Amino acid sequence: MANIIKSFFSQCARPKGALGRVMLSFMNYTHAPLTNWGLRLVGVQDGWTMLDIGCGGGFTIRRLLKQSKDAQVYGIDISEESVAKARKVNAEVLDKQVFVCQGSAEKLPYEDGKFDLVTAVETVYFWPDLPACLQEVCRVMKSGGKFAILVEVVDSNSKWTNVVEGMTAYSPEDLRKLLDDAGFIQTEIHRKKPSYATILGVKA
Repeated sequence: MANIIKSFFSQCARPKGALGRVMLSFMNYTHAPLTNWGLRLVGVQDGWTMLDIGCGGGFTIRRLLKQSKDAQVYGIDISEESVAKARKVNAEVLDKQVFVCQGSAEKLPYEDGKFDLVTAVETVYFWPDLPACLQEVCRVMKSGGKFAILVEVVDSNSKWTNVVEGMTAYSPEDLRKLLDDAGFIQTEIHRKKPSYATILGVKA
């Protein structure tokens, strides 16, 4: 049983195959309470151009689109399976208001100063060289744009790091310091029980 559980949760970082498709559906629904709460803190405005990094099954993209009239929402994920699922979930507006591609936070395929908002929901655990990735996020944001990191695992000694391969957990305080070091301003930590945290930063 332990091996089955570990195999399932190993799909968190890069879902693939049939088990990965199950994980994407699981994440779409289990991340909903965190995402709905966290996005309310952002104050999404109409007409924004937004990016969801690690877009997974595409539900965050759909939520962002609902919150912003005449928006454009981009999604990127390292997993081919995730990209396919996010495109399917947003099929009606795909390549019109929603644009999804495969790629990594290390090298975002977007021009400088493009986005009003960047979101990262339950994904920074898996970003290699997090400080460099945050610099890359900053690069593609507009001046005054917002970056929202939403996490549920907030203890660097979390048991989840033993269950999920390749996972590094960060405390909200660690993430805030990393945002400060990357040049973000007005950084804030918001918490909600049981362990939800949203860390917000603004590009200077």
